[in-house]
This record gives sequence, C-alpha cells and structure tokens, in this order.
Amino acid sequence: MRPGEPWGEPFAPGPGARVVDVAGDDADLAAAAAGDPGAVLRFDPAPASDLARALGLGPGGPPSGPGRTLVACDLLDLEPDLGDGGPAANAVVLGVAPDRLRPWHRLRPVTVEVDGRVVGEGRATTVVVASGQFLRGADLVPRGHPGDGRIEVQVYALRPGERGAMRTRLAGGDHVPHPRITQASGRRAVVRWARGEEPVEADGHPRGRAGEITVAVRPGAARVLL
Repeated sequence: MRPGEPWGEPFAPGPGARVVDVAGDDADLAAAAAGDPGAVLRFDPAPASDLARALGLGPGGPPSGPGRTLVACDLLDLEPDLGDGGPAANAVVLGVAPDRLRPWHRLRPVTVEVDGRVVGEGRATTVVVASGQFLRGADLVPRGHPGDGRIEVQVYALRPGERGAMRTRLAGGDHVPHPRITQASGRRAVVRWARGEEPVEADGHPRGRAGEITVAVRPGAARVLL
C-alpha cells in the first residue's frame, strides 16, 4: 500500500466465503489468522486490543452481513518462534517496554539491523518492532499502520533522567522524535544483544527471552472485517 492509497474494499460474501468470529486480544487475532489463512475475521476485541484501537473497532466488533469494509492487516513473524506462540498482530518489544522503563534499567550492548542495514549499534534498553501504532493504549509508534506491509523499528537509548518525561509523552505520541530514540522502517529486523538474553513481549504477552531474534512482516496476512 502506497501513501494516499485507499485501504480496504467492500465486503460482499460469496459462495464458500469463510467468516470466522474471533473474540479476545491481538494475540488471539494473530492466532486465528495464522490458523485459518484466507478466512475473513470478524473481530470482537477485548479492551486490551491495541490493534482494535488502530482500526476503530469497539466492543462487539462489526455487525454481520454485507456492506462492511474488509482490510488486510499485517502479521509479524518471529524467528525463533519463542514458546511456539506464532506471529504477532501488533508489536514485538525486546528488552524493557517503553511504558515500563525506569531509571534503574540498564543499557545493554545491542545491534539492530533493518533490511540488512545497521540502524542501531551501541547500548540500549529497548527495541520495538511494530506493525501497529499503539501499546497498552499509548501512541507508541505514531507513524505505524497495520496494513502498509512494513515494520516500524524504535531503539531506546535514553538516559535514566530522561525516561520519566518519555513515559509522560507516550500517550500522545510526543516522545518522538528524540535524539536517543532511533527510528527506522523496513520489512525485516534482526536484533542481537551482545551479552546474554533479554525479555521478549509479543502483543502484550511475555514470550520468554532471546539473545538474537528476527522479526519479519507478513503483509496482508490477516483479513479483518470492519
């Protein structure tokens, strides 16, 4: 999808169309899309769904029948697939999540590549790889779009005294740009921590720890009814 292009198409269910009802959070939506490729997902989001916020979906999801809009949302594939949890639908956080970052969290040596290009090399607390825009309701990635076929990457190297102000500005997306938050965009990110393993969170759920992980976008893999 190019900037300015319309997103989505009218939904007209034909013979053989599979409309699947999915209730839950972003991880539930990702699991349903991965488990039934090609199905149209009628999503009834839980309050914790950040993707629903980006899509403008409220509790109860879209009504049944034609006349709705069908959009193709991206999924994020993790390699290794920690905990066999499958893809993510919104965001993967490596290290300490920005909304939970405190002065005592230590900067760790890390290298971040996007599409084979090094975009971050040094000490950081956090790497975010997102297809969506929000994290726990905060406007974490203001330029994120869940259906543009790209990932947005942020690398946080904030000093301890800067982290409280960053958290305050997260709600409105005013934490970026910042000289110690590197931003990049692409299709595939590789994150390598130089010393040991760091926590991994996908769609708000802990997924264990990893010293190296690859996150790649799978464009349009989740067909969601609005």
